[in-house]
Amino acid sequence: MPVTVKIPTQLRAATDGEAEIEVEGASVGEVLDAVFAAHGTLRERITQDGDLRRFVNVYVNDEDVRFIGGLEAELSDGDQVVVLPAVAGGSGG
Repeated sequence: MPVTVKIPTQLRAATDGEAEIEVEGASVGEVLDAVFAAHGTLRERITQDGDLRRFVNVYVNDEDVRFIGGLEAELSDGDQVVVLPAVAGGSGG
């Protein structure tokens, strides 16, 4: 089943500039593995020790995967997966 994975600007250097990647997979983990197979350097930026990095948020159709099963969350045909690393910064005062 095809699923669209949206890649944010700060990670597009690892995807040769691609903003959206269409892959097959029945779960979030399978879909991310398919993305990593095509763009290996993303793995270390998104996951650590087989789980999502602490400051990386992944959404399926606007639902945070941490609340719907994590990497095991099931997907349906046409779902949209969005990867959003947390961004910090600003003025210290």
